[in-house]
Amino acid sequence: MIVVMSQKADSKHVDAVLERLKRAGFQIHLSQGVERTIIGAIGDKTRMRDLALEAMPEVESVVPILQPYKLASRAFKEQDTIVKVGDLEIGGGNIQVMAGPCAVESREQLLEAAQLVKAAGATLLRGGAFKPRTSPYSFQGLEEAGLKLLAEAREKTGLKIVTEVMDASTLPMVAHYADVLQIGTRNMQNFFLLREVAKVNKPVLLKRGASATIEEWLMAAEYIMAGGNYNVILCERGIRTFENFTRNTLDLGAVPVVKYLSHLPVIVDPSHALGKWRFVAPMSLAAVAAGADGLLIEVHPNPAEALCDGPQSLTPENFHALMQQLKDVAGVFGKRMGSLEG
Repeated sequence: MIVVMSQKADSKHVDAVLERLKRAGFQIHLSQGVERTIIGAIGDKTRMRDLALEAMPEVESVVPILQPYKLASRAFKEQDTIVKVGDLEIGGGNIQVMAGPCAVESREQLLEAAQLVKAAGATLLRGGAFKPRTSPYSFQGLEEAGLKLLAEAREKTGLKIVTEVMDASTLPMVAHYADVLQIGTRNMQNFFLLREVAKVNKPVLLKRGASATIEEWLMAAEYIMAGGNYNVILCERGIRTFENFTRNTLDLGAVPVVKYLSHLPVIVDPSHALGKWRFVAPMSLAAVAAGADGLLIEVHPNPAEALCDGPQSLTPENFHALMQQLKDVAGVFGKRMGSLEG
């Protein structure tokens, strides 16, 4: 349920409602908008009738949230959420591009990649230190050594760092180095891990599961938000269908649908969705046109020598060309490319 306060409500009126809800055992989440304050109350809805909240001063209405996800729903918060990563804002008309190699392979490779994606206009550096691979014989990542290299790249370039956390045991280590914690597609419904990242004061990039419905994806976000971390960024990265020419099927329709259902920012990962570099640019442009708040793009100094996902990685030249095109498309839709200068 949500309790909508009137425009005249002050802190005394809001506190009175909060106190009554807390006494009744409801979990409370406060959303203070420009015009109104909305109180989200999660608990036994049958008890709501006994509270007579609508009779309290400056309570405008009490409205049920019909979706199973409450905190992530547009009903709970009408305004778009803007997730801050330092001085960067994800959402709110900004197009933030997160770019870099699939995996941190070496100091030379990562620093070169960081410099080139920054020069092209990216604002966040992506790179995996822990790599979940289908085959146990594939490159599994440099682990903490890779995290240290990511931190060095941040120091040298100013780019924020987004990297994947695999499990609760390595979460403290990853959180120490990263600016954004990525939950990969395999862990989207790892509810224990979601509860743990909810306790960390870091933005969370939540990738959609390869076979997850939109509702299941938003319910995963709900786990994180219910644990107290509202800084969730949703990432569409393609879903599994019967089509096998591409790695996955990029569900661009999910972008406007999720932005209708939820207030959370949405970015798109065309690299993992398509699996082939030549299709990354057109789908990146289409993602911005569909309303995405940013992109997650794999870029490697030499894709032919990449230890993982070389076929879907852009060369520096292709990435630079794409960034120029993105500026034009963003402007058409009244958006602007993010910048490290603000």
